[in-house]
Amino acid sequence: MSPLPTVNCGVSNMPVVGLGTFKSGVDEVGAAVEEAIRCGYRHLDCAMIYGNEKEVGVALAKLFKEGVVKREELFINSKLWNTYHRKEEVVVGCDKTLSDLQLDYLDLYLIHWPVATQPNMGTLNPEDENNVPILDSASPSLTETWEAMEQLVRDGKCRNIGLSNFNKKQVEEILEFSSRTGGIKPACLQVESHPYLPNLELAKFCQKNDIAFVAFRPLGKSYFPTFGHFCF
Repeated sequence: MSPLPTVNCGVSNMPVVGLGTFKSGVDEVGAAVEEAIRCGYRHLDCAMIYGNEKEVGVALAKLFKEGVVKREELFINSKLWNTYHRKEEVVVGCDKTLSDLQLDYLDLYLIHWPVATQPNMGTLNPEDENNVPILDSASPSLTETWEAMEQLVRDGKCRNIGLSNFNKKQVEEILEFSSRTGGIKPACLQVESHPYLPNLELAKFCQKNDIAFVAFRPLGKSYFPTFGHFCF
């Protein structure tokens, strides 16, 4: 099978088609990953909140051991969850994902949502008695979280860093911060984009600023899943 075409994503080349692992159960995601890699997929989209990164890691380890594919032939991304936005928690979240995926580094690590919820409550979805999400009492700013993401790159834990579910104003805030501080600009923005919600203005903005624009649900959706009150 011919390699899939790629697009520039920071310092890496990202295959234009990837396998999403959202909604893949722990008893089926491993087989899906194995079959996808054997069929030619080289881009995997993961996230801590999906609850299946350990199973993805087992499948990857098997494929590496059998010589089906080498680590450097894959583009693997994951996402920082909302309870890990504090500066000191960012590396904790990344290390957990690396451990679960059995990897030494990620090709791309995204801030999953531009919102921070209370950490260290024994759940990824802290809620009060009325089922309302509990926001982080420390109120870490987006730039504080981004600065810690930049350190992950310097430490070799990630090749590239980016954003997910951010709007134009929020992306601009990160761009301004990274430009002013001489830091790392976002390599990628992942948002919902399909014929019914193309997000064309955001796509053009990303193109203008040399940010890879990645669409999830590119064929649309028939449901609107939530994690607590936070959507995918």
